[in-house]
Amino acid sequence: MPNPKIAQFQKVLKMDPKDETLWFGLGKAYMGDESWPEAISALESCIEVKPTYSAAYMALAQSLQKHGNSDKCQDACKKGIAVATENGDLMVIKNLEELQATLT
Repeated sequence: MPNPKIAQFQKVLKMDPKDETLWFGLGKAYMGDESWPEAISALESCIEVKPTYSAAYMALAQSLQKHGNSDKCQDACKKGIAVATENGDLMVIKNLEELQATLT
C-alpha cells in the first residue's frame, strides 16, 4: 500500500517546488519506507533549494549509507559538517561525525 504521506508531499510540492521543508519531509517519508534512491533524490532537491539545511545533509548521508554508497556518504558528511558548523548546529555535527567514523 502506498504511503499516504508521500502522496501528500508530492501533491503539495507540485504547487510549491521551492519549499525545502516539503522536500525534507518527502525524503524522510521515503527513508521511513526504506526507499533509498527516492529519499536520496528528495534530500538532494532539499539541499538544492536550501544549501544551508544541515539536517538534510544528515538525512542524505544516512540514506546514502543505507543504500550502500559510502563514497557519496562520506562527501555528504563532509559538506554537512561544514554547513552545520557554519550554522552552529552542534547535534548535526556530532551525528555526522559519528556516521563518518563508521565509514572509515
